Amino acid sequence: MKLMNNKVALIFGVLICTCATMYAQPSQKKKIDGVVAVVGDYVVLDSDIDKTFIELQAQGVEVKNITRCEMLGKLLEDKLYAHQAIQDSIVVSDGEVNEFMNSQLDQMVEQVGSVDKVIKFYNKKNLEDFKTYFFDVVKMNKLTSQMQRKIFEEVEITPEEVRTFFTSIPKEDLPVFGAEMEVAQIVVKPVISQAEKQKVIDKLKALKKEVQEGSSFFSRAVLYSEDPGSKSNGGYYKLTKKTQFVKEFKDVAFSLQEGEISDPFETEYGFHIIYLEKIRGQELDVRHILIAPKVTNEALAEAKTKIENIRKRIVEGNISFAEAARQFSDEKETRNSGGILINPRTMETRFELTKMDPALYGQVSELKDNEVSLPLTDEEQNGNKKFKLITITNRFEEHTADFAKDYLKIKDLALKEKQLKAVAKWTEAKIKETYIKINGEYRDCKFTNNWLKK
Repeated sequence: MKLMNNKVALIFGVLICTCATMYAQPSQKKKIDGVVAVVGDYVVLDSDIDKTFIELQAQGVEVKNITRCEMLGKLLEDKLYAHQAIQDSIVVSDGEVNEFMNSQLDQMVEQVGSVDKVIKFYNKKNLEDFKTYFFDVVKMNKLTSQMQRKIFEEVEITPEEVRTFFTSIPKEDLPVFGAEMEVAQIVVKPVISQAEKQKVIDKLKALKKEVQEGSSFFSRAVLYSEDPGSKSNGGYYKLTKKTQFVKEFKDVAFSLQEGEISDPFETEYGFHIIYLEKIRGQELDVRHILIAPKVTNEALAEAKTKIENIRKRIVEGNISFAEAARQFSDEKETRNSGGILINPRTMETRFELTKMDPALYGQVSELKDNEVSLPLTDEEQNGNKKFKLITITNRFEEHTADFAKDYLKIKDLALKEKQLKAVAKWTEAKIKETYIKINGEYRDCKFTNNWLKK
């Protein structure tokens, strides 16, 4: 339930890991910093290029073959995205930026020991100077990310375009797809008692009262929420009616007035309270606190007995795995399909063995066709235990791409190619209509894009 721009994460996360070595370096003469380029309302400094090299090195990327011209080209692209995002009225609120920045600063302090060390590393005068500088950095990167997403979302592809893409690939260049399998599972979750549910409801009501009496919803979410996707960010989400959240969550969020906090309500993840922070047309800024009721030992034992009995019936041939999943599985996402899992990377039913989640691979690697695993213990995001049975329903050997069998994979490749072409076309058009200036020696660079407008 969370998205984060990779470049921002590098600036605030990975870079800090290099602090010890950078502090140990002897002092060197500083070259005079200057503006090397302007894109719309944004400037690129010579030092920005140096910082980007450091970011990549901290990530483990080999940079010796990347020229300063190439690095400048990448920074120009980022500035162009951010500039156009503003022209297209894409909004990144100051509150969103500050909350993300404060969260990342807390993590950095935890890693190096003090705020002073963080400030020293970034060569800033004080905390205010640090936040002022990185406010603009974070905001630009969030604008960049949202502009890129907007371009991609506008690209669609038809079946005929997919066929044309496939037939244009020479036979000798067709991709080879690795060995795959389809996997099904039956999940049994322990029944949570009404008493345990009431404990959570009472806790959420108490937290709501604390906020109404002046406490920060942000801090209460950080301290008590069990949603890993938003906990560190104070429970924050942007929400529209098209956002892929459970129906109960959206129904409550869109029933609130600005500044209102909901009563506790239940979803499949547990119990929530929602604070509606801001209404932006059809978009909501919300915060929530999620707490899941805990499972008792008695309920756990009953669930284990239930799944053992289900397995016994399948093995003895009294019921098929698919029918048992439809009748008894507590996982509604897979229940109606007979327990068939969807690959979250590709959104299809096949899992390529070399790219399969290691935990899942470990559970299925020794299974024979149609064999049912012994009951396995698993954990939900909230830490509650559940039991499951797994079986392999189909296997596919390594093979050269086949249009009929591999349509979804081929469609994904075709869509990515079309998206890249759309980005290239968009960039070419925006360069023509945007004020861009390249200074000094960088005017001699041979850029991939026509930044010099020659």
